[in-house]
Order: sequence, then C-alpha cells, then structure tokens
Amino acid sequence: MAKIIAVTNQKGGVGKTTTAINLAAALAIAGRTVLLVDCDPQGNATSGIGKKGERAESGTVYEALTATGDESPGSFILATGVERLSVIPANRELAGAEIELIGFTDRERRLQRLLEPLRSQFDFIIIDSPPSLGLLTLNALVAADGVVVPMQAEYFALEGLSALTATIQKVKEAYNPPLTIDGVIFTMFDGRMNLANQVRAEVHKHFGDKVLETTVPRNVRLSEAPSHGKPVMLYDIRCPGAKSYLAVADEFIERTIVDRVPKGQPAA
Repeated sequence: MAKIIAVTNQKGGVGKTTTAINLAAALAIAGRTVLLVDCDPQGNATSGIGKKGERAESGTVYEALTATGDESPGSFILATGVERLSVIPANRELAGAEIELIGFTDRERRLQRLLEPLRSQFDFIIIDSPPSLGLLTLNALVAADGVVVPMQAEYFALEGLSALTATIQKVKEAYNPPLTIDGVIFTMFDGRMNLANQVRAEVHKHFGDKVLETTVPRNVRLSEAPSHGKPVMLYDIRCPGAKSYLAVADEFIERTIVDRVPKGQPAA
C-alpha cells in the first residue's frame, strides 16, 4: 500500500516543486512505483516532468477533484518518461477549483477520495501542493500520511515553518489524526554560511530526526532541468543536485521500511 506524502510549504521559492519532481523520480529510479500528483494551478510539476499541456483519458487533476460521475481514478493518470513514475497532471484550470470546491459537502476530502483506490498500485504517492494554505493544500494534507517540508536555511523560513506546523496540527485535530511531518529537507543549502548552519541547527533542535541528513545544494543543473521537461537525474545524473535527491530517496526508503516494521521485529 502506497505511502502518501504531501510536499508542502506555504512560502514560495523554496524548491517545493523541484523536490516533488526529483524525489518522485529518484524513488522510481530506486525501483519503487511512484505517482506524482500535481495539485498546484501553476502546473510546474507537470511541465517539469515533460507533460505540459497533456491530459489523461478523463482529464487533469481539476476534473478529478470536481468530477461528479463515476470516472475511474486510474483514468486521470499519465505515464512519464521515467520508468515506474506516473503523474496526474494539472494546468491553470485548477485555479478555479478553489472556488468550485466550496460547494461540495466533502470539499476537503476530494483528493483523498481520488487517491485511496490507487494506494494498492504504487509504493509512493507524492503530492505537489500550492505555495499557500488554501483548499487545495488542505486537500493534500487530508489525503496524506505524512508531510515533507522543503525549506531554505534563512530566518524567514523559520517563521514559515512555525506557521505550517500550526496548520498541520489543526488538520490533524479536525480531519487527519495520523498526519505527521515525515521530513524537513534543506534546499539551496550552502554549508559555508554560518547562518545556514545556525538555522539548520535550530530546526534540528525542534524536529530532531525529522530533519534529513541529506541537504540539497544550490545547483545550476537543478534549475535547468525543468526547462527540458526532465527530472535532474535524467538531465545530468552526475551533478550535485541529482546525487542529493538520490540520497534523499534512499533516506525515505529506509525510513519507510522502519516505519512499517511491527514493533519487536527487525527491519529487513
């Protein structure tokens, strides 16, 4: 059964979509079956994986969230150029969903309704949510088992993390009690800067082993890859960004194995 991860941060420009694309691709390269769900109206995860402007048989995530018929969840899925990686695409139409969903009685559970039947088909489902705390992000948090927070090592990022933590707590209490923060990933990280190391130490003090050991450096290849419609591993496997996300995927696989082993039994 798939582990559903929402990649979330209401602060823009922190590498959220870059993390969603490349974590999903790295997990697929590591042999896991992965579904990337683009829940951002900008559709950057869709274009970054090479599917800009494409629609599945029943449409995009917009149609999936607002559908009132009996469309199969699988009919919203597209294959990608990465083996074992699929995507539910998005486009600008999704911006209207925030308003349209208000009329649904189960508006905060529309994404959950879509993804639950797909759990048995994948090892991981990665949701790229918008850089906001609106109804689309709420849907992502309600559907998810865990949250991954990409962040930069700067002061304002600490404030944003505090706000996001409060939001996650409210979602836990109201809609999704098992929801947890599965990982905090430092992106665009420069270990030569004192401030970066101070911020990382501060976050580690509050979140402990939720902070991933792997950091993702600022890397030109990471910035270039989306314009070619490829995850960085397919664009330049040797660059530091690719190596970092492959290491992030390894951490996630290890954590998932440990999380799913019943107490008292050794991990495989």
